[in-house]
Amino acid sequence: MRVSFVSEEAKQLPAIAEGFAEVARPFDMKYEFHDEAEKTKVILMVSRFGHCLNDLLYRWRIGALPIDIVAVISNHMDYQKVVVNHDIPFHCIKVTKENKAAAEARQMEIINESGAELVVLARYMQVLSDEMCRKMSGRIINIHHSFLPSFKGGNPYKQAFERGVKLIGATSHYVTVDLDEGPIIEQDIVRVTHAQSPEDYVSLGRDVESQVLARAIHAHIHRRAFLNDGKTVVFPASPGSYASERMG
Repeated sequence: MRVSFVSEEAKQLPAIAEGFAEVARPFDMKYEFHDEAEKTKVILMVSRFGHCLNDLLYRWRIGALPIDIVAVISNHMDYQKVVVNHDIPFHCIKVTKENKAAAEARQMEIINESGAELVVLARYMQVLSDEMCRKMSGRIINIHHSFLPSFKGGNPYKQAFERGVKLIGATSHYVTVDLDEGPIIEQDIVRVTHAQSPEDYVSLGRDVESQVLARAIHAHIHRRAFLNDGKTVVFPASPGSYASERMG
């Protein structure tokens, strides 16, 4: 169950939680209260494909995605200027086979120091270690450029082209130790034909990826996505939650 409400008596969160504890105790209920006015602290991670990053920065800038972007982490310098121009801290952490453990340790330092509550892999093309996935369970969202569970792993658009599919899509999911197997939050598709090339698939897929990732983040920050074993339950958005500060 998810309930969005306004206290008619202007009760603060601690008082509401304290009062509800007496109701919850006899039923052994698990529950959380959150203030919708408090923005989730988010770290974005990106490699060399910037469409999702740029889309999220735009949505954040106009208030359509009410989050607090506390840092951007990349293993390349490509988007440093874009990020810094938004007054967001940028961290370039190179990742190789030899330094992977040290690089992830530095990433975790940034996550902890910034107080980030959510990490978004906005086309970050490095596989996270099992240790990091476990530490951040339920707090890392990935965008996979395929309509999972089909075409997992690398180069899914090429796989889809070779199979002659008529639909391609994107999937946003929580990251787990099993690659591309995490609980799915959001998906969407676009139609393709035999007359299009693998490069067309990639281009068409970019728009879908950006939209799917933004919708998944929106669901998470508004506490609409609930983990349920290997799946998720995603509730509808509350009225007004899609409205932005700069409409038009």
